[in-house]
Amino acid sequence: MSSDAEYVHVLEHLYEKSLILQDETMWHPVLAFYYMDALAHLDYVISLMAYHYKSPRVMMAGEYLRCRVDQEKLGDRPRFPAFINWLKREHPKRFETLPTVWRRVYDEDDEARYISFRLVFDRDSKDPIRPHVYRSLIEEFFNAEFLKTLYSDASLSALFEEFKRKA
Repeated sequence: MSSDAEYVHVLEHLYEKSLILQDETMWHPVLAFYYMDALAHLDYVISLMAYHYKSPRVMMAGEYLRCRVDQEKLGDRPRFPAFINWLKREHPKRFETLPTVWRRVYDEDDEARYISFRLVFDRDSKDPIRPHVYRSLIEEFFNAEFLKTLYSDASLSALFEEFKRKA
């Protein structure tokens, strides 16, 4: 375990969250996949900071993320990065309301990426992302207004379907 227990508290913050008021079976399937995918990446990278990289928790998360690479290629899922960039060009105000992870990782003009399943904002920096940043990223994914947009009949889903028709 890291000597910096702040990351353990961030993980606790993540796992105290609940989707009990949501029916994720009614979410748009592509948006639902990338929602859970982002949470899995956050869990993995925060766990790396909180626990030894050989801890079962980190190893299990890494195994899941290896499997999801194939899942990302199914159906309309490969269109998601292009959708985010389309939003940036065609609906910039809507783009700005997306969670930071989605905006930064999938924006082709941003250097942020998932590298070895870790969230990396600045490739040249050796400094870890600070715990308060992770807390903010988590909060964005559980924001009630954002969650409402994930439903198949909601605004973000409608924009994804519009993007598919135009692409």
